[in-house]
Amino acid sequence: MSFLGFGNGQPQLTSEQKISAAETELDLVTDMFNKLVDNCYKKCINTQYSEGELNKNESACLDRCVAKYFETNVKVGENMQQLGQTFTNAGKF
Repeated sequence: MSFLGFGNGQPQLTSEQKISAAETELDLVTDMFNKLVDNCYKKCINTQYSEGELNKNESACLDRCVAKYFETNVKVGENMQQLGQTFTNAGKF
């Protein structure tokens, strides 16, 4: 419960804390995107370019790679949330 019983038990964040949280989230999303591009590029794109456009195999590989990356990211996020809830609930009396 918050001070004097008001609120939903969560402390109110200041503007600076909200900005900091948004910057941290942006950094995480940017890092994830950069890793996605790097991993899928290394896996799917031939380093000896013979044409300026993606060929059919490269395009299909990139589609699968990105889909798998996001699917894995969602599953990991769900598992992390469950772990967080388990630890939060274990701490309550």
